[in-house]
Amino acid sequence: MRKVFVLTVLGLMVWAGYSQSEEDPVVWSHEVNQLSDTEFELIVSADILEEWHVYSQNTPDGGSLPSEFTYEGAGEAYELIGKTMESATVTEYSDIFEVDEVFFRNRAVFTQKIRLLKPDVSQLNVNLFYQVCKEVCIPKDIDFVFSLTGEEIVLTEKSVDDRSRAMGAALSLDLKNKDLLQQANGEVINGSSDLWMIFSLGFLGGLIALLTPCVFPMIPLTVSFFTKQSQNKARGITNALLYGFFIVLIYFLLSLPFHLFESVDSQILNTIATNIWLNVFFFLIFVFFAFSFFGYYELTLPSSWANKMDAASSRAGGFIGIFFMAVTLAIVSFSCTGPILGGLLGSTALAEGDVATNLSTGMLGFGVALALPFALFALFPTWLNSLPKSGGWMTTVKVVLGFLELALAFKFLSNADLVGHWGLLKREIFIGIWVVLFVLLALHLFGVFRFPHDGPKQKISVTRKGIGLLSAAFAIYLSLGAFQVWDLKLFGFLPPDFYTVAEKENDCPLGIDCFKDFEEGVAFAKEKNKPILLDFTGWACVNCRKMEENVWSEPDIYPLLKEDYVLISLYVDDRNQLPEREQFNFEYASGRVKTIKTIGQKWGTFQTLNFNAASQPYYVLMSADMEILNHAVQYTDRDAYRDWLLAGLRKHGELSLQSSLLGN
Repeated sequence: MRKVFVLTVLGLMVWAGYSQSEEDPVVWSHEVNQLSDTEFELIVSADILEEWHVYSQNTPDGGSLPSEFTYEGAGEAYELIGKTMESATVTEYSDIFEVDEVFFRNRAVFTQKIRLLKPDVSQLNVNLFYQVCKEVCIPKDIDFVFSLTGEEIVLTEKSVDDRSRAMGAALSLDLKNKDLLQQANGEVINGSSDLWMIFSLGFLGGLIALLTPCVFPMIPLTVSFFTKQSQNKARGITNALLYGFFIVLIYFLLSLPFHLFESVDSQILNTIATNIWLNVFFFLIFVFFAFSFFGYYELTLPSSWANKMDAASSRAGGFIGIFFMAVTLAIVSFSCTGPILGGLLGSTALAEGDVATNLSTGMLGFGVALALPFALFALFPTWLNSLPKSGGWMTTVKVVLGFLELALAFKFLSNADLVGHWGLLKREIFIGIWVVLFVLLALHLFGVFRFPHDGPKQKISVTRKGIGLLSAAFAIYLSLGAFQVWDLKLFGFLPPDFYTVAEKENDCPLGIDCFKDFEEGVAFAKEKNKPILLDFTGWACVNCRKMEENVWSEPDIYPLLKEDYVLISLYVDDRNQLPEREQFNFEYASGRVKTIKTIGQKWGTFQTLNFNAASQPYYVLMSADMEILNHAVQYTDRDAYRDWLLAGLRKHGELSLQSSLLGN
């Protein structure tokens, strides 16, 4: 197994900071020379950027990692003639490792002669592991495919070898009392309550969008158009209701492409939602949205789109014309609704369960809230007189939304930090950033500083002062929580309590001793004769943090977890690579092959295979002998979770008594 040095790890962390010209400090090429009918010479060459160097195969033990070639099929399809030869190298003493290191500067050439053992061999696969170093060292792998006939190279699909089959079989447990899991399958998800929450979140977003200057002034104008342009009042009301229906339909249709993912790997949505670079992208987008709300620039879709939709509505008339009017509203209001829809997309990505269903539900709620006033004011046109006039209060709404967008942006950056184990946004730092944001919001609301789109200075309204006081109070709440005056319970948005600047006894929730490897946890449970709480969780899992903050911490639950159960926490979004000897190809029953390279892929597949579930948190109670003690649960309330744990303990006690009576 290859050694991993601290210097290499630091190199990976610093790698992103190098300039564009240094992103690929080594450019590789390869060729093959035919020496006879059965003998060939494989040549691999590297052009190395100035000041960088690549280590030789012959750098001594105790130093940096040497270059290492792996010739696939050697000994079966062909044999190696001698060792892999190298071009001229440089030898220098390393103060860090206290050995003479051997490496290449500027250029490296490797040559290897081979002799075919089978006449039908047309191409060879060769893998090279190497380190490229400057102030830091970066390990890399590269694959070369040599064509011995000069024909086009054909990339073959990965096959499942015996080793992979054995490791894949280890993912499937011989669970006892599986019927208990299957019987409870319908009640595990708690889907209806979660979907209602997401619908409410979307509905709230739609109500907020109504208060923005892109949408609010359009309500009386549009309703008046329908009531005045129609032949009679009933027709006007019907058209306005139809207009509202089309608004709902349009926003719902926007979510449908995400359902295409449902036919792919069950872990794909989790992989997408916890992807490091996608979360960084969301962070940048939300910052961009926030500054548009602050008035530094305006977000608009091309005006030609709105003109075309408006023209289409005029030509079509009737139902089709009303539909195009609804599309026009969606386009012209995008500068205000776009950031809110982005927040809705982000929130559903953070939520657990089926992301596509969550998004459709949230978009449905958003569309209903946006369409509701058009329908209500068409039915009761006299209500239009009670609407407040457009004015500076709308700018205040946009600023508040801008700060909320910034706060959510740092949640996405925190997800990337947690999954990538960067250590940049520890719990205290994350809280500190939020404190600064809400203090700035309070100062703006009190008139201490202004943004470009703020109108003339006016007397601060009571409502604005009230929101400013709430923002300041929230900042104080966060600050005191950071100093542990009280426990912060913030809907699972904060990093885990063990992910802190301060030293902790372990990296488990609430200081509970836990295992992050299934086999190790089972062995310990067997030794102590304790039941197992199998916790499928994630670094970026909001509901997991909510359970830990609001349920696990309760005084009648925490002792059960700490003393009576063996906690095994399996992180399905952990992007750390498995050791090379533990990586394998796994074949599903359908014949599809999946490569298991990371810790998260291993435990995500483990969960799917054994429990037919792909969302987190997902809790299973079992004995060390694989006996299921109770049905599985997900996000739930304190009382239900406590009763569930106690029932599992009773079942485990009964099994232990039976085992002792039978003499096992």
